[in-house]
Formats: sequence, C-alpha cells, structure tokens
Amino acid sequence: MLGLKMATDPRWVNIAEKSIEEILTDHAFCEQKAASSGISLIVRYPERTEMVEEVTAVVAEEWGHFRKVLKELNKRGHSLGPQRKDEYVGALLKVKKHSNDRDKNLVEDLLVCAMIEARSCERFRLLSLHISDPALKSFYHEFMVSEAGHYRMFLDLACKYRPEAEVKVRWQEFLDAEAAILAAMELRGDRMH
Repeated sequence: MLGLKMATDPRWVNIAEKSIEEILTDHAFCEQKAASSGISLIVRYPERTEMVEEVTAVVAEEWGHFRKVLKELNKRGHSLGPQRKDEYVGALLKVKKHSNDRDKNLVEDLLVCAMIEARSCERFRLLSLHISDPALKSFYHEFMVSEAGHYRMFLDLACKYRPEAEVKVRWQEFLDAEAAILAAMELRGDRMH
C-alpha cells in the first residue's frame, strides 16, 4: 500500500524496545514537528483553501498525538528529554526541488510530508505487530492507522495542484531517494526514522 522501496530491518523493533524511553521521546518530537510542518504549509500557502482546511485537521490531530505520547512517557515515569536532530528528515529535505512556481513548491512540500507519514506508518505497523508490551501494540496500531490516512491525504492534495502523472513521476523519485537515504543510515532503536 505505501509503496516504500526499502522495508525497515525487522531487528529495529527489538532495538527500539530496549530503549523505549528514547523511542517514545523521539516519537513525541516527531508528532510535534508534524504539527509544526502543517502550520508552516498553512502559513506559506494560505490561498490554497482546500489544503488549509485538510492540513488544519491534521495539525490538530498531530498535536493530540504529541500529547498522547507525552502522557505515555509520563505514565512510564519518564520525561520528554532533549530534542534530537532528525537526520532522516534532513536528508529528505535535500531531495526537494525548488522552483519559481508556487504550486510546484507546494507539491514538493506535500510529497516530503507524505514520505515522512508513509515511513512512520510502516514503523508504527512494525511496533504494533512485534513489540512485546500489549499496551504499546494497541498504542502503535492507532498511530499506524492515522499516519496511513495522512500519507494518503498529502498525496491526494499534491494531485490537486499539479497533474497526477507529474506527481506520480516525482513520487517515484522520492521513493527511490528515500530508499537510498534509509540504506545509508545506521539502524538505530532510539529514532522513529
């Protein structure tokens, strides 16, 4: 469904489970950044009414997710801890093309968001299937379902602002680039991406 060209190494869940405080902290910051990215889209493209309306709902949901992960951290006796640089997202941002055409730039931004949501969905699925804590299995299943919807929404929005065939070609380029990014990254259990 997601079309990702490289699956996460199955060992990632075992590594993540050993440092659940770290993965929950990183997850919380990912949710915060997702909300911030949505706000940035709204601020940069306020004239795109449909995008503003759909992304506003995602911003609210992502902020709710941040609060939910923060609550889970607190329940387990942990605090949020320091934010870390997200090397994965930094590498994805380098894949973006910049143009004088606002719609092309918007589509690039939407595709970056779609890619992050797709990878998050895949990782949440792995956690929901393989983590040993039953409460966290359910916790991450809920996130998986939500991220799948966000991924689809961002792709659908991209097709509203550029021809679908053009978006599909560019999406394939993003998928190829993302696979290369993932292949070059160290397998870490303290990061969602």
